[in-house]
Amino acid sequence: MYSENSEHVNETGGGKQNHSGHNGHDQHAGHSPKMFRDKFWLSLIMTLPVVYWSTHIQHLLGYRALEFPGSAWIPPLLGTIIFIYGGWVFIQGAWQELKAKLPGMMTLISLAITVAFIFSWIVDLGLIQAESLWWELATLVTIMLLGHWIEMRSIVQAQGALQELAKLLPNTATRVTEQGEEEVLVSELQEGDIVLVRPGENIPADGILQKGKSDVNEAMITGESTPVKKKAGDEVIAGTNNGEGSLRIEVTGTGEKTKLSGIMRLVAEAQSSKSRAQNLADRAAQFLTGAALLASVLTFIGWQFAGMPVDFTIVRVVTVLVIACPHALGLAIPLVVAISTTLGALGGLLVRDRLGLEEARNLDTVVFDKTGTLTLGEFRVVAMSSADGISEEEALRLAAGIEAESEHPIARGIIKTAEEKGIEFPRSEAFRALKGKGVAATVEGIEYHMGGPVLLETERAEIPSKLLDESKKAAERGQAAIYLLRNGNVIAVFTVADAVRQESKEAISSLHKRGIEVAMLTGDSRAVAEAVAEELGIDTVFAEVLPEDKASKVRELQAMGKKVAMVGDGVNDAPALATADIGIAIGAGTDVAVEAGHIVLVRSDPRDISRIVTLSKATYGKMVQNLWWAAGYNIIAIPLAAGVLAGWGILLTPAVGAVLMSASTVIVAINAQLLRRTKL
Repeated sequence: MYSENSEHVNETGGGKQNHSGHNGHDQHAGHSPKMFRDKFWLSLIMTLPVVYWSTHIQHLLGYRALEFPGSAWIPPLLGTIIFIYGGWVFIQGAWQELKAKLPGMMTLISLAITVAFIFSWIVDLGLIQAESLWWELATLVTIMLLGHWIEMRSIVQAQGALQELAKLLPNTATRVTEQGEEEVLVSELQEGDIVLVRPGENIPADGILQKGKSDVNEAMITGESTPVKKKAGDEVIAGTNNGEGSLRIEVTGTGEKTKLSGIMRLVAEAQSSKSRAQNLADRAAQFLTGAALLASVLTFIGWQFAGMPVDFTIVRVVTVLVIACPHALGLAIPLVVAISTTLGALGGLLVRDRLGLEEARNLDTVVFDKTGTLTLGEFRVVAMSSADGISEEEALRLAAGIEAESEHPIARGIIKTAEEKGIEFPRSEAFRALKGKGVAATVEGIEYHMGGPVLLETERAEIPSKLLDESKKAAERGQAAIYLLRNGNVIAVFTVADAVRQESKEAISSLHKRGIEVAMLTGDSRAVAEAVAEELGIDTVFAEVLPEDKASKVRELQAMGKKVAMVGDGVNDAPALATADIGIAIGAGTDVAVEAGHIVLVRSDPRDISRIVTLSKATYGKMVQNLWWAAGYNIIAIPLAAGVLAGWGILLTPAVGAVLMSASTVIVAINAQLLRRTKL
C-alpha cells in the first residue's frame, strides 16, 4: 500500500514525501492505490444500473428499460450510495484543502458531485421540474476514482526505487566470532564485526575486505555494469552482490551509516524537493481553481439571463467544474520528478536538490577541482623512457620489484602502475633506503638504485641523450622524474605524478561538444596545472588558488554572466560547490562535499557530468509537455463546457467532461513514463 511505502521511506531516513500539487499539503495522505481500486470497481458495478435506468440515456439510445415496482428509485438510491461510498474521499480532500486555504482539484470535484447530488434529489422530490443528474453523478465519481487510481499507481511505481534499494540488504548476516559462525539480524551488526559473505550473497554492511577475493556486482549502487574485482584491503558496499569468492569483511558502517542508506535518503529528498517548474504547477493549479469557480458563476448567471431552464444551467455549471479539475496538473510535475530521480539514481546520479538538476540544462561552464576529480589523487607513472637494450615494460617490472618494500607514495605509485598494466614483478632483496636520495635493492642478483636528481649527483651518473628529453619534460611540467640505475648507469626514467583519470579526457570532450566551457581550479603550481590542462584540453586554468579563494573564482565566472557548475570532492571544495549554480560532488569524496552539492556522482566518473545535462534537458522537456497537456486543454474545454457553442448543437455533459479530464491525466502519466526511455 502507498501509506505503507511512505512509512518505509521515513524509516530509511527519507522523510515524508509530498506529491500533491500544493505547497506543503498532501491531498492523498492516508490513501492507497488499493483503496481507489476497490472503490472504483464497486462504484462501476453500481453505476451500470444507474445508467441503464436513466431516462436521459433511454431517450438518447432509443430503448426502454425494464419496469417493475420501485425501478424508478434505482438511480437515486444507487446514486446516493455512490456519492457517499465513492465520493466521500473527494469531499474529505476538499475539506483538507479548504482548511489549508489551498482550494484545488478536490474542491472542484466535490463542488461538482455535491451540486449534482443535491440538485438531483430536489428534482426527484418534485420541488422543481427538471431532469435529475444521477447518471452524470455516478459516472463522474467512477471516472474520478479511476483517474486517482491510475495516478497513485504511477507515483507508487515511480517511488519503487526506494523499496527496491531496501530489498538489496539481506535480513540476516553470518557473523564470525572466536566461538565460530553465527547467524544474526543485520540490524544487530556493529562496527568492527567480521562477517562472512558466501558466493552469490548480498553484502550486509559497508566494510573492508579482510580475506578472500571476488568479483562484486555494484551495478545497483554505482550503475557500473562490469563486476568490480575485490581483494584484501578493498572497500565493499552494503547491498552489492558477491560473485564466486568467499569473503570475510570487517564492518565499517551499518544502518543509516551505509552508502546504500545514504543513497535512499538522497533519492527521497530529491523526490520531495521542489523546482521552479513544480512551483509553477502549484500556481497554475490554484489559478485554474479560481478560474473554474469564476467561469461556473458566470455560466450560471449567463444562462439564467438567457432564460434557460435551471436544470440546463446546473448541468453547464457542473460540466465546467468537472472539466476544469487540475487533476492532471497535480500529477504533471511530481510524476516526472519521481521518474527522473529514479532514472538518475539507477545511472549513478543522485539528485539532492531538484533545482540543481533543473538548472543543469542551462550550463555553459563547468569548473573542475583537479586533485581527486580530474585526477586520481594518487601517484602513477604517467610517462617513461628506457635506454637501448631494455624495454619500457622490463624497466617498469624492475622498478616495481625494487620499490616493493617501500611505503613512500611515489614508490606505491610505481608499484600500482605495474599492477594495473598486469606486470608481474620480482621481490627485491637487501632493500635499503638512501636518506634524501632514494633506495637501493638487489633484484634477480643485480643491484639497482632508484631516486631523483640528488641520487644522480651522488652517483655521478649521466643521463643518456635518449632519456634527456623525457627528463626535461617532467621538469617543465613540475612533475617528479625518478631514475633507475644499474651499475651506476641510468637505464630508465619514470615521470611520476598525480595521474589523470582515464575518463577525464572523454568527459571534457563530451562537454565541449555541447558547447560548454571547461575550467580547472587547483592549489597546485601553474606548471603542474598547465600540464594537466594541456593533456585534457581544458579552456581556463585557475592555479595556485588557496582553499578559501575557490568560491571567489566561481563568483568571478558568475559575474561574467555564466551559468556555472562546480565539480569537487574535498572539504575545501564545499564553499565553491555551494556557491556554484550547480554543485556536483564526487561520490567518493568527503561527506562535507557531498552535503554541499546539488548532485552526487556515485561512480566518481567525470563523464557523468554530460549525462546530468542530458537528464536535465529530458526532465524539463517532460515537465513542460505535461503542464501543457494538463492545463492547456482547458483553454478550449472550459468554454465548450460553459456552452458557448450551444447554438450549433455542441454541448458537453458532465460525464464527457470527466472523460476529457481523466484522459488528460492518462496522457500525462503515459508521457511521464516515456522519460524512462532517455539514454543517459
